[in-house]
Amino acid sequence: MCGIVGYLGKANAASVLISGLKRLEYRGYDSAGLALIDNEQILVSKAAGKVANLNERAHTNWDPELFERAATGIAHTRWATHGPPTEVNAHPHLDQTGDIALVHNGIIENYRALRARLEGKGHHFASETDTEVLAHLIGDCDNGDLFQAVCDALSQVEGTFGVAVISSREPDKIITARRGSPIVIGIGDGEAIIASDASAIVAHTQRVIYLDDNDIAIVTADSVDVRDLNNIPVTREIAELGLDAGATEKGGFEHFMLKEIHEQPEALSNAIRGRLDLHLGSSVLAGMGTSQRELAELGRVVMVACGTSLHASMVGEYAFEDLADIHAEVQQAAEFRYRNPILGNRDFVIAISQSGETADTLAAVKEAQQKGAFVMSLVNVVGSTIARETGRGVYLHAGPEISVASTKAFTCQVSVLLMMALKLGRGRRFSREEGLKIAREIEIIPELVAQVIRKNDLIAEIAEGYVKDEHAFFIGRGPMYPVALEGALKLKEISYIHAEGYHAAELKHGPIALLQPGTPVIAVACEGPAKDKTLGNVEECRARGAKILGIVTEGDTEAEEVMDDFISVPRAHPLVATIPAVVALQLFSYHVARLRGCEIDQPRNLAKSVTVE
Repeated sequence: MCGIVGYLGKANAASVLISGLKRLEYRGYDSAGLALIDNEQILVSKAAGKVANLNERAHTNWDPELFERAATGIAHTRWATHGPPTEVNAHPHLDQTGDIALVHNGIIENYRALRARLEGKGHHFASETDTEVLAHLIGDCDNGDLFQAVCDALSQVEGTFGVAVISSREPDKIITARRGSPIVIGIGDGEAIIASDASAIVAHTQRVIYLDDNDIAIVTADSVDVRDLNNIPVTREIAELGLDAGATEKGGFEHFMLKEIHEQPEALSNAIRGRLDLHLGSSVLAGMGTSQRELAELGRVVMVACGTSLHASMVGEYAFEDLADIHAEVQQAAEFRYRNPILGNRDFVIAISQSGETADTLAAVKEAQQKGAFVMSLVNVVGSTIARETGRGVYLHAGPEISVASTKAFTCQVSVLLMMALKLGRGRRFSREEGLKIAREIEIIPELVAQVIRKNDLIAEIAEGYVKDEHAFFIGRGPMYPVALEGALKLKEISYIHAEGYHAAELKHGPIALLQPGTPVIAVACEGPAKDKTLGNVEECRARGAKILGIVTEGDTEAEEVMDDFISVPRAHPLVATIPAVVALQLFSYHVARLRGCEIDQPRNLAKSVTVE
């Protein structure tokens, strides 16, 4: 579920691989390893923990000249699925002979049956992983043609994979394949680099080929030959990456998360630019691939997503119903295809994912397509699997998001969903004047967020009072309810404080029993129809001694007076206000985690892109 890098062509492959792994560290991992081909043998180095440990191990164990001469290798950062994060379980894994090495993202679901069969043929396994079984299976299928061996092995596999395979007997090539786990191939000048994420490629080339599911490629320094698993040639176009290597650097910030919070005004401007029609009071979203007539005939909007994207979808649900007068619902993508959803050709399914690679969301896309729904995507990564699978959609243009905890993707997702709701609303309900009012509210979102970011130092001071707490509650109503959920998620994932988000009305249906004197309650109480009710819930918490931090609208003295601490955000339409409100909570969570000394960009046990179910 984490990082793959493969390289061949010029010398010093090890340095390229280590550098590539460092660029993938943001994805979250627990061990790392690399394999090089040298003098007709495969050399492997592994280490638990960080890539720095692997780098030190390799330089300690290997001849320095190896780093200069080895021209082919593969490397991996592992997020443990089968077996704990130990050196022996780290990738790459070797086949029975030691002549073939493999790195793998995904899960081999039938690995136990395959392992039992191979053990019956005399194979011995060193690790607990499903990946080592695949390496042995490829070796068992090898009759002198590595490509065919990989095809034959993968045809027996059930599950998902993104793989890169090398053999000491064919040192001038890497075989790479994918099903449900991304692979991108960078084409350089007399060299090629393979990765699970374009971040590892951007320093070398802008020319890339994205593999589709069930593609398998023979990659050499000078060519890429893509086929399917039946050895039938397929055509994959060379694309331009369009990614700046500097965008994946911290740029003077202490953490990527803080950098990405501060990038939000620019990211939001990029997401909004050119998409508002201030003449018609509507939006221009050509990527939706629909006419106004088709939009007017839609019967329902269904959003499928996970994690932070799920919370953005929940704001979108309010927007579609309030602005477009259309029934909307949000479904957790992991549950979607297993509950046999009722869909038809008047249903508009929006798959929402920052990476565009989320396995559960991709599965939901395929289920919705199977049932005849109109499907589009809302993703941040150009060329991602979900974007290509849907064939239509809207890109966020938020720029790379390196920190595991998503920030600018959420705010850009909400902004685009607001523009989509506006577009539907103008075709179904709104007058030009009403649409123009909403369009102008959306237009100033970047400045609203910039105003909140300018309060960074104040928010850091407030965070000092919450550093020693181990539990917290977040509450909100209406569109501020998903903001509360997102705030709780941010705090728990980067500070390890147990935080729960609730609809404010739900407190007295059970959770209020957990309140004790001093328990933090973060109340998102911005101006809106439900604000007074939220303040009533705040009073209930205060009566039980809770410590209240409010996210309130600037100048709202009524709300400020019932809070122990408060962070004010600019006045805006209740749907638009969700964006500056969530930015305030991002900064609050960041500073709490920083003051607690947490590893903010790579929280324990988490990965950036969840490519397994």
